[in-house]
Amino acid sequence: MGLKILHSADWHLDSPFASFAPEDGDYLRRFSRRIPGEVAQLCRREGCDLMLLSGDLFDGPYTQESLTELREALKYAGVPVFIAPGNHDYVGANSPWTEEAWPENVHIFTGGLEYVDVPELEVRVWGAGYRSMDCPPLLEDFHAGEGPKYQVGVLHGDAGATASPYCPVTAAQVKQSGLKYLALGHIHRADGFRAGDTLCAWPGCPMGRGWDETGEKGVLVVTLGEDTALRPVKLDMPCFYAFQTEIGEDPAAALEKLLPPAGEGNFYRVTLTGRGKVDTAALAEQFRRYPRLELIDRTRPPVDLSALSGEDTLRGVYFGKLLALTKEPDCASAARLAGEISLDILEGREVVLP
Repeated sequence: MGLKILHSADWHLDSPFASFAPEDGDYLRRFSRRIPGEVAQLCRREGCDLMLLSGDLFDGPYTQESLTELREALKYAGVPVFIAPGNHDYVGANSPWTEEAWPENVHIFTGGLEYVDVPELEVRVWGAGYRSMDCPPLLEDFHAGEGPKYQVGVLHGDAGATASPYCPVTAAQVKQSGLKYLALGHIHRADGFRAGDTLCAWPGCPMGRGWDETGEKGVLVVTLGEDTALRPVKLDMPCFYAFQTEIGEDPAAALEKLLPPAGEGNFYRVTLTGRGKVDTAALAEQFRRYPRLELIDRTRPPVDLSALSGEDTLRGVYFGKLLALTKEPDCASAARLAGEISLDILEGREVVLP
């Protein structure tokens, strides 16, 4: 059957969301506090044997409400839970990892690299915790050696960034580690790689906290056995989506085509481009079923072929011919489009053909 692991990281509980309007900040804080419960429920639904949490569960100073939610959720998960504190929730003065009581199924790595065996699962879990905002490369010269059937690691580490102050992890270190799976945190967009016999991955954050964290977010469900498998699972959390679209002749139709039919709880930022006039306030009202829709007007004025054709130059003659073609019903649309493309080329703009 193999070993089934739920791997998550970078919850950043109690993030202030200070850059948002008060109502949106409250909305995001409310969902953020649901992350521990969502992860614990998923762990039970998936029948996971183990949970690895790779740091930055708190964003910094923590509230009693978030602490209680986390504690109860980890107990409810009902499996061994291993936590490797990161740069935002490092083990220092007033750290929740040393100042608070935790359920019996939770082990927190508060120092250098060490391991805990779980004999009934035939697994050895290696981990370490940050003691300050930065951390040296903990996997340097590390090799797990002989041990149980499965040897896994959990760290808050910066993969591939050799000069990073946040426990840089290299492919060479991963390859020589002797681990079956290395569960990292710190990078907020999910990814991973294989080096030798070791699979190294990070799940990203379970919920975006701004426009630099767009797209679907979630956790990883990892199955270790003869074939190691990774499966990303999206959580029921708000997402941030950033789009760009040409308004064309009908801005509303362009927006309707772009936005999904559902997802009113998500945040959408749409940059409107192209040539024409758009009333963003009226357009937002038309799409009020998306209460967290932000429209950015980057359009340019329509091409005035009459003004351009008035020049006593080769350019003026060219645009004059296009103006004449707009009088022909069969050519009018193509002539206006040719005018827009030609003017963009003359002004040195990038041209995207329809």
